[in-house]
Amino acid sequence: MAAKKEDGHKTVAENRKARHEFFVTDTYEAGIMLTGTEVKSLRSGHANIAESYADSEKDGLYLVNAYIPTFQDAGRFFQHEPRRKRKLLLHAREIHKLAIAVERKGMTIVPLELYFNAKGKAKLKLALAEGKKLHDKREDDKKRDWNREKQRILRDKG
Repeated sequence: MAAKKEDGHKTVAENRKARHEFFVTDTYEAGIMLTGTEVKSLRSGHANIAESYADSEKDGLYLVNAYIPTFQDAGRFFQHEPRRKRKLLLHAREIHKLAIAVERKGMTIVPLELYFNAKGKAKLKLALAEGKKLHDKREDDKKRDWNREKQRILRDKG
């Protein structure tokens, strides 16, 4: 079952590696066009967006390589393709802004979290991100280790 947060939304899938692999600049909330069996499968808490990304095409923005497993209780005829492209619902100006950033600046659109909002709609939190180099990742690891060590010292001394 998916975890429920205090602000009323229920997290289904989270991309925890994204903040380690990328510098996140902007975040957006997008709706997703899903079929009935995909929604039922998400409500049962099964999905994976770890290796997915968003890609802009002529008619909109699409989520590529996200895994939503088939819903077992539905018949074979009603099943969906688990790794199909799913259209993302954003305002036209937001799609245009994201497409320009990807095209000109070489940035990436990475999904951070897939969840149901308080009204029960499936939403995807997207991030406009720039890839980190190896030395940036090492620096982040050093900061995280130092902060952890600092907390231990303060806890033991105080």
